[in-house]
Amino acid sequence: MDEWADLGVSELSELLRLRDLSPVELVTQVLDRIDEHDGDRRAFVTVTRERALAEAAVAERELAGGSVRGPLHGIPYAVKDLFDVEGEATGAGTHLLSGNVAASDAPVVRKLSDAGMVLVGKTHTVQFAYGGVGINHDTSTPSNPWRRDEAYVPGGSSSGSAVAVASGLVPIALGTDTSGSVRIPASLCGITGLKTTVGRVSRAGVYPLSATLDSVGPLARSVADCALVYEAIQGADAADQTTVGQTAHDVLSTIGDGVAGMRLALIETMFFDGVDPEVAAAVRAACEMLAELGADVVSIDAPEVVEVMGGSGAPHRAWTVAAEACVVNRRLLDESFDELDQVVADRMLRGFALSAVDLLESYEAWRRLRISFAERTAGIDAFLLPSTMLPARPVAEVDASPESYSRFNAQYLRNTSPGNRLEWCGLSVPCGFTGDGLPIGLMIQSPAMHEHVAVQIGHAFQQATDWHRRRPT
Repeated sequence: MDEWADLGVSELSELLRLRDLSPVELVTQVLDRIDEHDGDRRAFVTVTRERALAEAAVAERELAGGSVRGPLHGIPYAVKDLFDVEGEATGAGTHLLSGNVAASDAPVVRKLSDAGMVLVGKTHTVQFAYGGVGINHDTSTPSNPWRRDEAYVPGGSSSGSAVAVASGLVPIALGTDTSGSVRIPASLCGITGLKTTVGRVSRAGVYPLSATLDSVGPLARSVADCALVYEAIQGADAADQTTVGQTAHDVLSTIGDGVAGMRLALIETMFFDGVDPEVAAAVRAACEMLAELGADVVSIDAPEVVEVMGGSGAPHRAWTVAAEACVVNRRLLDESFDELDQVVADRMLRGFALSAVDLLESYEAWRRLRISFAERTAGIDAFLLPSTMLPARPVAEVDASPESYSRFNAQYLRNTSPGNRLEWCGLSVPCGFTGDGLPIGLMIQSPAMHEHVAVQIGHAFQQATDWHRRRPT
């Protein structure tokens, strides 16, 4: 039975609470659906069947006894194959780490277990989470579910998590975002993705790409579902010093307040340059919808978004992630270079050419630009822009040559990367489809630690539209 695949977390939670559906029934249906459909979708690296059924049985006993842990109790989910799961390999998208078996769950996985959620598996990622198109030449490339006749890119690097949710294999999954790796696949797969501020959610037990920019966030059909999971995973963790001292914020208390009186800015600088006309039209129409809902929507220029990426004067700023990735993966680069995904390995090599001076200059420039942008945009609640320049494209076209891959990768990352460096948090929400039936994403970005604002805006938009309710057949 596939009826659950069209339901969100809140709807499933209500069925479970009323005992119209049991956790064991739900999880069994999820596992059966994965068995039936994932051969084509290729979303999952590992299905944790025994763990899932055991956790579902515990949830069923607790709910039957009147012990309800909260709205996530009994809800199945998946995690990107960067998250430690006890007894499973943390593969990070390479066969070379097949023996990297985790001794314990990552703290964020433990938090979801404590909330009563049921882990059903781990999902594919771009190798080392370093890429925006979603292709992995080593383990597997998940197939965008909006195209059945030809393989289209899913977006990366949280490719498998996005495909699993969009395909109705799980209602929610965790990903990570360093330069767009939650928002890009959410946009290309027609779902919602929440990029959190560094320091909001623990990254301990999560295979790193960039200690400076990595963040953890959920992917789901709706903003409301993402908010429920974000509420459960945020908070301080001594194992991740960026979270220490941070106070958790109740995003659920304001999610339904609407956008009346908010001041939102459509950023014209760079973000619309070269954008697919259908994408631009859908995003501008979404902004008009927010204005109709009561927001004051203005257009602004933002020179900082060009400068933060280096522009023509400091191109090394675009390669800071490569330098940090080299630190994490140096042994594999030194000992097994020829066995790595060569597109990813060649990108990482750029990091060795980055001097310490250039790296520190980049960090200092980001700090300065964050201050400048915040001062100049004081009073603006959030920023609106296309999640990606273009919709999903065929894998054969994107991967036709190293040059083609590099060009498309840069295009998919172009709109998301500046927000990470400027410490924005935010969402990608579905806002339309191309004439060919491919999803288009609206990005709603808020200043650091203002996830509740982005969530409030995104939820208001989804209450007034139904783009997020559509699912590929």
